[in-house]
Amino acid sequence: MRKNLLSILILLGILGSLVSCGKKQAAVTRPAFSSDSAYAYIERQMAFGPRVPNSKAHNDCAVWLIETLREQGAIVELQRGQMPDYRGNMQQIYNIIAHFNNPQTANRPRILLGAHYDTRPWCDEEENYNDRYYNVPGANDGASGVGVLLEIGRQLGQRIADSTLRIPVDIVLFDCEDMGTPRFYTGEEREDTWCLGSQLWATSYAKINAPTYQFGIVLDMVGAPDASFPREMYSTSYAANYQQQIWSTAEKLGYGTYFNNQQSYPITDDHYYVNYLAGIPCVDIIHYDIRNATGFPKWWHTRNDNMSNISKTTLQAVGEVVMAQL
Repeated sequence: MRKNLLSILILLGILGSLVSCGKKQAAVTRPAFSSDSAYAYIERQMAFGPRVPNSKAHNDCAVWLIETLREQGAIVELQRGQMPDYRGNMQQIYNIIAHFNNPQTANRPRILLGAHYDTRPWCDEEENYNDRYYNVPGANDGASGVGVLLEIGRQLGQRIADSTLRIPVDIVLFDCEDMGTPRFYTGEEREDTWCLGSQLWATSYAKINAPTYQFGIVLDMVGAPDASFPREMYSTSYAANYQQQIWSTAEKLGYGTYFNNQQSYPITDDHYYVNYLAGIPCVDIIHYDIRNATGFPKWWHTRNDNMSNISKTTLQAVGEVVMAQL
């Protein structure tokens, strides 16, 4: 993902905090979610090594993800396709689509939950130029969102088993999100070199299935100990009602410190193409801190994106807030 610099000027008048109404919030039921389980799912991804597209680690991880989702009770599809990368070369893409439903919910509008499972091939935020050609380990940037969704899948599988699933849910694990133009490349830099998997999904799979979705939530970098989840601008533009619903839930659950009311810059992430190309209202829950230069954690796109930067407390907050929407 990356900050969309072309849209920064839009924010000049609204960078202050959004003021809440101050009314007493109604209680919300705290949903079942295990941060221990989500953490273990992140560790398992990390054990494969960096999941750079078309590497052995990437392919082995994809097989494990499919097997895990099927064991949880999902019907799993693998969407194959190609998209041009920053050099114009065709990049092979494997999106994993898991359907959680039962006969009672099969015809109801679905909720889409997404995250990317690939990791960036280059540590292009490293200060040392020679270190920029290492692969990003991807604990927070990639594995954290997937880990939370796998634990949600485990909970949904239990709901299917005991016939308490009320809403059908699709978990989509997007490929090639982090293949965007590296900073050291001297050619043209384009926004559409990011999020290749969600572009493929939005222009082909969703073209047929979009009417069956209510809304979507994308998770990206959701494991940092000091996580900050502001209201991302594309989410506000395309899915304001759902964004308000999610942030209100977070406040009721006591997670307002994480889900703050700052308005962030528009960020080119998978949710953008779900909104723009597929026409499905989609909200991005993504770490972004307007007080620092990049907005992202200091280990973003570096060799230090490892398990030491994953907090079970943050995973619990994100997991409960998303589960409360289902």
